[in-house]
Amino acid sequence: MILCITEKPSVGTDIARILGAGVRRDGYFEGNGYCVTWTLGHLCTLKEPADYTPCWKTWSLAYLPMIPPRFGIKLKDDERVVRQFRVIESLIPQAQEIINCGDAGQEGELIQRWVMQKAGCSIPVKRLWISSLTDEAIREGFLHLRPEEDLRPLYEAGLCRAIGDWMLGMNATRLFTLKYSPRTNGQRSGVLSVGRVQTPTLALVVKRTLEIENFVPKDYWELKTLYRGVLFSAQGKTYDSEEKGLKTVESLKDLPFTIDASTKKKGSEAPPRLFDLTSLQSECNKKYGISVEDSLKTIQSLYEKKVSTYPRVDTTYLTDDIYPKCGPILLGLSDYASLVEPLKGHALRKSKKVFDNSKVTDHHAIIPTGQPLPSNLTSNERKVFDLIAKRFIAAFYPDYTFEQTVVTGKAGKVKFKATGRVPVDQGWKAVYAREAAEAPQEEPDSGTEGKEADSGSQEMPVFTPGESGPHQPQLNKKTTQPPKPYTEGTLLKAMETAGSQVEDEDLRDALKANGIGRPSTRAEIINILYKRNYIEKTRKSLRATKAGIDLINTIKVDVLKSPELTGIWENRLRMIERGDYSPREFIDQLKTMVTQITADVISDTTAHTIS
Repeated sequence: MILCITEKPSVGTDIARILGAGVRRDGYFEGNGYCVTWTLGHLCTLKEPADYTPCWKTWSLAYLPMIPPRFGIKLKDDERVVRQFRVIESLIPQAQEIINCGDAGQEGELIQRWVMQKAGCSIPVKRLWISSLTDEAIREGFLHLRPEEDLRPLYEAGLCRAIGDWMLGMNATRLFTLKYSPRTNGQRSGVLSVGRVQTPTLALVVKRTLEIENFVPKDYWELKTLYRGVLFSAQGKTYDSEEKGLKTVESLKDLPFTIDASTKKKGSEAPPRLFDLTSLQSECNKKYGISVEDSLKTIQSLYEKKVSTYPRVDTTYLTDDIYPKCGPILLGLSDYASLVEPLKGHALRKSKKVFDNSKVTDHHAIIPTGQPLPSNLTSNERKVFDLIAKRFIAAFYPDYTFEQTVVTGKAGKVKFKATGRVPVDQGWKAVYAREAAEAPQEEPDSGTEGKEADSGSQEMPVFTPGESGPHQPQLNKKTTQPPKPYTEGTLLKAMETAGSQVEDEDLRDALKANGIGRPSTRAEIINILYKRNYIEKTRKSLRATKAGIDLINTIKVDVLKSPELTGIWENRLRMIERGDYSPREFIDQLKTMVTQITADVISDTTAHTIS
């Protein structure tokens, strides 16, 4: 008998059907030489401190740091979990071979291996590795099963992540709580939760919150002039007082405005990148206000309903072998037939910004599978699928092209400039034409008149170098603005780039290696910060609470709250995943760091409790 172990009952049901294991038993299917069972997600977890020694049940500085000589796992204390584990445990000795059918990612690998390890499995194991749950993908995956050993570095990275989080979280939480949490009637008033990923994430929100709270707005004035219905901006001319600006306006108003040059050049804009998990969650939050927790559940549900590919990915690229499948996928998007129609009869575009084998490790970007949409999609599922489908369709459209006009002129010695952009070919923007037309228009700045070509959307009249005429110089009052508060979507992107504010897609890719956390866990981290009452949300805006600010101010150990340093750890975990870094070295470094942090905090003579 061949035993297949999936991560969820729904996936087990699909695989059993495809393999012909049609007899339903308690906790598994059997038939045609196969048994198919499942793990219900995390059945096992790392042991708690008290599981290693009774001393660690007591919270005491004297017992820190807690570093077990060897980490162990245990079953979760849940009746349903224990019952399903007994099913798996009883089936393993009957099998000649096991096929690990867990989700194809680091977390899935850890979940499955821990269960097999706990069950004492010594039977040969192969790995099913697929990027979608369509019948075709499952059948193809079973034809190309991978040796378990190929995925060992992935498991080791997951194990190091879990052990690192345990060591830092367990020790730092007890350490800072015992040292700094105030006492009321001899009892600690609360736990100060510290974590390898949650604390630097909180530090990002605290920093932004304080920047906003401490921001002092300043007025300034910009010099502009209206000539032939176009608003020109003075180059490098801003004033810190209205009086200074008005003197310049007065000196220019009777002088002619002269055009120095007018140039036109063609430009283009490539389609937006396909989605990875972070960018898709961010777009869901920005466009529809869907929380990162709900968007993750929705994206996962679309995968399990077979209409989109594996979601927990950090790449925006596809591999070359996907290219021949893209035509059938597009044709399968029947709800988007009008958008796919212009692509018919032509060879599909194959851009290096979409297809690049070197940018894909285990899974490619999130795309549709081309399967018919089921009738039971929720409202959020339809919205999220719409984002995925349109982004995929747009990738095969031509570039958006435009003509850029730059006009320079002067009045007296003051130089001015105006720019305008005229669309030539909508290209991929045609995919979004309807929603762009329906989007609310932003209110123009008060005090401006005419067509300010810096908006880039309106055509300007023809200007001839050397022409001159009357103009209307004016001052526009502006006020410096504080940084924008994080939303869940922008915080996700900040975590991805270790706090760097990056819009450029290529630079964002380069910074991903040192991001905080993994795509699949970032939503959970934000949720933990809510539950700990360290951050709060007003409409879409996030801010740190007093408890969150106090905690970050209390932590003097930079390594615990630095996004950059935490990003370095993440990079090492990715290197372990690729087989380029030693798991033992990673754990040993963490042990040394936790020991040093403990010694430094215990010896802190400037200690003060959080009020």
